[in-house]
Amino acid sequence: MDTTLPPAALAPLVGVRDLRLTVPAAAGPVNILAGIDLDIGAGEAVGIVGPSGSGKTSLLMVLAGLERATGGSVRVAGHDLTALNEDALARFRRDTVGIVFQAFHLIPTMTALENVAIPLELAGRQDAEARAAASLRSVGLGHRLTHLPGQLSGGEQQRVALARAFAPAPRLLLADEPTGNLDAGTGKIVMDLLFGMQAEHGTTLLLITHDANLADRCDRQIRIADGRVAVPA
Repeated sequence: MDTTLPPAALAPLVGVRDLRLTVPAAAGPVNILAGIDLDIGAGEAVGIVGPSGSGKTSLLMVLAGLERATGGSVRVAGHDLTALNEDALARFRRDTVGIVFQAFHLIPTMTALENVAIPLELAGRQDAEARAAASLRSVGLGHRLTHLPGQLSGGEQQRVALARAFAPAPRLLLADEPTGNLDAGTGKIVMDLLFGMQAEHGTTLLLITHDANLADRCDRQIRIADGRVAVPA
């Protein structure tokens, strides 16, 4: 095997061809994504960078099956997302994808343990609670299992979100500005955990960030501009 080939050429987990996303607007249709071609290798950590409004988050939403492409093809972990109905997309997200947002999106009336256990229970895992507890311990929150989100700091809440995302062992982790609501020191702790868990589990990571230092920690970077992959000058 020619090991000089890039990882995406060896084991693509994500394959996108001529991806288009057009949304209606009062002034006429708006092309959010305008023909993206992309391959992401299994186990790669890829930084998605570019100016605000360039289509980065929309790209992640399509890859997560939360937004339907209006053109092109999208394959993730062997699934043709354009051919799946809503129920199949929900199963795909449950079994294949973890998501970490800038906002923590924890259920405020549930404990940290319950927040992490929810996706495992929905997947029918009999060991949901034990697995959730282990995931929380892996992010240093074994002593916070019974705390509600309102009793946790912002950094702790994002660590709960990380534990929830990794607990089902997703093949693809999508992270959209995960340190955007955190101070620099807390953000570094969270990102050290994220990259450490990604490497430990061999998870494919797509990370949207405006932080050049975070982008540099990825295996490679892809710049999105005006809904397209920008070609380096």
